[in-house]
Amino acid sequence: MGLFDTPPERRQIHVALAIVALLTATLLVILPLQDIRLVEVDAFIPIVSAVMFTDELFIGTMLCAQAGAFRSTALSVLGSGYIMTALLLVPFTLAFPGAFARMGLLGAGISSAAWLVLARRFAIPVVVMLYVWLKQAEAKVPEEERHPPSVLRAVLIAISLAVAIALLVIGGQNWLPALVANRVDGIPSHLLVVNSIILLTTAAAMVVLMRRYKSVLEIWLLVALSGCALQAALNLVVHTRFTVGFYCLYGMMVASNLTVVLALIAESNRLHSRLARSVEARERDVGTRLMSMDAVAAALSHEIGQPLAAVTLNAKVGLSWLQRRPPDTEMAAKSLQDAVDAGQRAFEVMKSLRTTFKESSELSEFSLNDLVRETAYLLRRDLEAQKVALELTLDETVAPVRANRVQVQRVLVNLLTNAIEALAGSRRHVRQISLRTVLLDGRDVRLDVTNSGKSIPLETMELMFEPFFTTKARGTGLGLSLSRTIVEDHGGRLWASAGEGHGATFHLQLPVTLPTTQ
Repeated sequence: MGLFDTPPERRQIHVALAIVALLTATLLVILPLQDIRLVEVDAFIPIVSAVMFTDELFIGTMLCAQAGAFRSTALSVLGSGYIMTALLLVPFTLAFPGAFARMGLLGAGISSAAWLVLARRFAIPVVVMLYVWLKQAEAKVPEEERHPPSVLRAVLIAISLAVAIALLVIGGQNWLPALVANRVDGIPSHLLVVNSIILLTTAAAMVVLMRRYKSVLEIWLLVALSGCALQAALNLVVHTRFTVGFYCLYGMMVASNLTVVLALIAESNRLHSRLARSVEARERDVGTRLMSMDAVAAALSHEIGQPLAAVTLNAKVGLSWLQRRPPDTEMAAKSLQDAVDAGQRAFEVMKSLRTTFKESSELSEFSLNDLVRETAYLLRRDLEAQKVALELTLDETVAPVRANRVQVQRVLVNLLTNAIEALAGSRRHVRQISLRTVLLDGRDVRLDVTNSGKSIPLETMELMFEPFFTTKARGTGLGLSLSRTIVEDHGGRLWASAGEGHGATFHLQLPVTLPTTQ
């Protein structure tokens, strides 16, 4: 999973809303002060442009990299859009008066710079709307059937568009409406029109994205668009350079860009950390299985090798007695009987394998509630890695059960692991597993394991407990089957039912230890 397809959590949504609220509060504070003149700092624009260039180039590179991993044309378009807006900062900075020359190095100076920065602000919401449209189209095609996008071609298109826009603005300045009256003051009526168009376009992109957002990436795109909308609103009233409004306008641009970059870095690191823990757990599991297989192979070789060797040897001896002239049928029959006996010993070894490799069969009395808590603690890292909340509703009045504690814990681990894996692919905001114990008629205790993931079809419900039946890409189909066998060996039951509205519930029922009467 990546930023592209990981559903946002409530904490992430709350942080994003807090950032938008902070930017809005900043705008409200700036508005009454926006006309106050400040000292002219010519280095301000090159510094701001350098920071934003780095931010947007980083965002574009990250998105293009994920586009290749997820075979997503939508991501490649979004990434190339950010690369294009980053590249437009180069001619903007060169054209801005005072950045490198008093009247600018390109085009008509401040007028060319104004059109270039407006082109950047208009491009971002347009690219976001195109991303949403392409993602909707991709959702209808399985990932493995998609053609991988050409990231190099997308980057070349971004560079070409940036060059084309820069040439159009700089070379066609005489055909574009004037946005500034002089080096310091803008033309309010013209700025009002173009900024209103940008504001409406940005608002439309936010509406489209809010109706479709399903991932962490889209939450932070909403934050970026909110920053663009607030900047356009501030630009409606800021018509003069080197005022409080002017400096704060570019400050908000930098702040919103930095927020998105830092959020993407933090979320990428968090997802990488989860992936590393998942890979580590899988490697441990594979290592354990290989060790178990080695142990089984060694035991089979030792325990079955001897009787099978005896079968072969006795059969050869019996054959040699029969091939004599005259044949010694008595000795041949004796050798063949020895072969039969050796074969029977091999068969008995095969029957005892389950006893040989399972844990001690000793029964003991223990609290099922305590075992549930212990198992939940053992799996805490898996729960944290998948951001799954665990709810325990345990009836403390239930009597202890008499069973093999290790085997029952194996069943609990299997049920909890299946629930965690079911939630790993869920796009629901709330990922929760509920564990509930209840006493039934004073003779049995039932444990309900409920997850908030997808519902299980009725036709699949009973088949899940059949050997080798699995809905997982890499499952063996033996976990639930063995779990049911263990539970039934203890006089209990294990079955599944559909959850209330969504998810599934697995029910584990075991007999309790009844108090003895004197």
